[in-house]
Amino acid sequence: MKLLFRISSALLLLLTSCGSNKVIKDYKTVALEKNTFEVPFFSNPKMDYVYKANISVYGNELTGIFIAKKINDTTHRVVFTTEFGNKLMDFEISKNDFKVNFILEELDRKILINTLVTDFRLLLRSDYSVNNQFENDTEKVFEVLDKNKMNYLFVSKATNKLSKIVYSSKRKAIFNILYTSKNDIFAENVIIQHQNIKLKIELNYFNQ
Repeated sequence: MKLLFRISSALLLLLTSCGSNKVIKDYKTVALEKNTFEVPFFSNPKMDYVYKANISVYGNELTGIFIAKKINDTTHRVVFTTEFGNKLMDFEISKNDFKVNFILEELDRKILINTLVTDFRLLLRSDYSVNNQFENDTEKVFEVLDKNKMNYLFVSKATNKLSKIVYSSKRKAIFNILYTSKNDIFAENVIIQHQNIKLKIELNYFNQ
């Protein structure tokens, strides 16, 4: 429990940094090829998406099982347990709302909950309205306005698969989601890497 407390406390202490947005500085603007972008991962309501999870915060490690399921057209349920099956958190997340069904007392910190909800909301999102498009020799980048933030979706030209999403303010990248996938059903590996806090979440698909 001391480890869980240190993780939530670290997020409380260090959450801001300065910098300029350089997400697309090396990409050129091109004509928009489509107005919507759909992400196939986590979108099938008949599947339970089960991953072995590792969370690293300021040198502290927390491992367990991450389970996500689409429970209706707008909402996913996310459960994080220890490897022994003890529940750590249980959220319901939609595009504009979330509900905490359960969270361990040591993790019940507003800043931690808000950070994880933002991470998981973007991870589970299945469709985007595209505003602008950029590219270089190897990647296409689709820019999506998200309230007062921006999402940049990077697609490999070689595989035509989504490889990265950057969640950004107008000045700086806030966190990245990196995907490794061989199909359009699920991503085998997902890494959520924050830029302004030492928080990294790695998910490895659990082949049951």
